[in-house]
Amino acid sequence: MNKSGLIEAAAAKAQVSKAAAAKVIDAALEAAVAEIKRGERVQILGYLSLTPVQRTARQSRNPLTGTIITIPAKQVVKAKAGAKFAL
Repeated sequence: MNKSGLIEAAAAKAQVSKAAAAKVIDAALEAAVAEIKRGERVQILGYLSLTPVQRTARQSRNPLTGTIITIPAKQVVKAKAGAKFAL
C-alpha cells in the first residue's frame, strides 16, 4: 500500500472525503517528521515507534575498486512495530 492507497482506505473507514483524509494524514506525517528532526521519539502505542539514532562514521571498501572509503556519520530513523502488527 502506498500513500494514496492509505488515504483511500482511511477516507472509506472514517466516511470522510479523500481530501479531508489526505489533509489529516499529511499533517500527522509532517508532525512526526518534525519531532524526529528535533531528536524526539514518535510513538503510536500499539502500532509504531520511530526513534532517531546517530550512526557513527565508519570505514568500508568500494566493491569495484577495493579502495577503503569513509562513510560519514549521519542520523537515521529506527522503526519498531507495535503489538497490533503481530501476524
